[in-house]
Amino acid sequence: MTSPHLRQPPFRDRLPAPVFFRLESMPANGSYPQMRHPWGEFVYSYSGVTELRTEDKHLLAPPHMGFWIPEGALQLGFNRREVVHISVYISADLCGDMPDHTCSLVVTPLLRAMLDTLKEQVFDGSDRQSRFLRVLVDELANCTVTDSFVPDSSDRQLARILDVLRDNPADPRSNADLAKAFGLSERTLLRRCERDLGMSLTEWRQRERVVHAISLLQQGQTVESVALDLGYGTASAFIAMFRRITGITPARFVGR
Repeated sequence: MTSPHLRQPPFRDRLPAPVFFRLESMPANGSYPQMRHPWGEFVYSYSGVTELRTEDKHLLAPPHMGFWIPEGALQLGFNRREVVHISVYISADLCGDMPDHTCSLVVTPLLRAMLDTLKEQVFDGSDRQSRFLRVLVDELANCTVTDSFVPDSSDRQLARILDVLRDNPADPRSNADLAKAFGLSERTLLRRCERDLGMSLTEWRQRERVVHAISLLQQGQTVESVALDLGYGTASAFIAMFRRITGITPARFVGR
C-alpha cells in the first residue's frame, strides 16, 4: 500500500503540453520517489519550504527562491513540514536559455507575480494561458542562479553539527563550543564550513533560522514569539537578520 505521504508524479514519459503546471499541497514529511524525467522542471513554494536532493546537492527553496531541475537530472523532492508548491514542466526544446545543472533560482518580482496568478488557476491548455506560460519561461531565464540556500556537507563531523543545528536552530552554543563538542578545533570547523558550505557557520546558522522562521510565521506566530523561539533577545535583532537575508521584513513577508 502506498504511503499517503508519498506522492507520485502525474506523468513520466510525455508532457501534455510544451509548458504545463500544477499545484500540490503536501503534508508534513511528504515526498516524491527518486526520478529522472526528459523535460525541465521549476519548483516554487507558496508556503513552507521544499527540499531537493540530487546526486551531489541538497537544496532548499524558501518562498523567495525556487529550484531549476534540467532534463535527465536525478532528483528526490521532499518537505519536512506542510508545503504548497507549484511545478512548472518545460519541454526540453524550450530550455535552451536555462542552466544545464540543478540549482536554486532567486525569483524576480515579475516572476513572483506571475506565479501568484497561476495559484488561482488550473491548467486548461487555452491559447491565452499557453502564451502566459511561454512568457513565464522567458522570465525564468532572467532569474539569478545561486547555490543552495542552506547547503549540506558530506563531511561526517560537520554533517553531525549541521543536523544538531537543524533540529534546534536556537542552540545557544558558540562556534567554538560546537567545535569542541564534536572533537574539532574552531579553526578546523570554520575551514570545513568554507570548503563545503561556501560560507561561514554563522551565515549558515542564520539561513537555517530563516527557514525555520518562515514555517512559524506561516503558522500564524507573531514576529516577537518567533524571535524568542530562535534565541534572539530582541525582535529587532531577528528582523534585521531576516531582512538582510531575504530582502524583506518578517511582517512584510507575512503580509505578502
